[in-house]
Amino acid sequence: MMELLELMKHRRSIRKYREQQIPRSDLEKIIEAGTYAPNAGGGQRSIIVGIRDQELAEKIGRLNLARFDRSRLSGSYVSKEQPSVIDDPRMKSGFYGAPAVCIVFAQKDFLYSIPDAFCCAENMVLMASEMGISSCIIARGEETFDNEMGGALLQEWEIPSNYIARCFVLLGYCDGEYPQAKPRKENRSRIIE
Repeated sequence: MMELLELMKHRRSIRKYREQQIPRSDLEKIIEAGTYAPNAGGGQRSIIVGIRDQELAEKIGRLNLARFDRSRLSGSYVSKEQPSVIDDPRMKSGFYGAPAVCIVFAQKDFLYSIPDAFCCAENMVLMASEMGISSCIIARGEETFDNEMGGALLQEWEIPSNYIARCFVLLGYCDGEYPQAKPRKENRSRIIE
């Protein structure tokens, strides 16, 4: 088993997945890790929905990218080895063919719902990495379900009306070589004594 810092250094955002589905028991463990994430006031408000239906995941991935506004990007390049929708505007799904996807929902009107959701997602990707499962955290949750199909899914899944999708965790097995770490940029930390 890797030590935590080594695990963090090893984990990458993967955007090329094999079709092989992850085991349900692994998905359950990854979701459980998300439920133990730090959360404001210990409120445990986040709701996680795991999807192992690749066809459904692809449909939601297309919804995720449908209203993607490229003009709001601060950069124009992510990776040659693991290209993103930023790198290739021809991509039609924001989920990159991942066979499993977790959706993290949080209360719309709660000040800390975004940090709570992303703490959940971070726990999940670290757990996945420890299990040998590749992952990627994707944003654009809010606009993904803001349509007729998305609304119907939320009703079917019994997501409370005061909740909103904040992020997604893509899960699967890396297709191709696992990428190396990018060099760390300098001058990103300080210790004041």
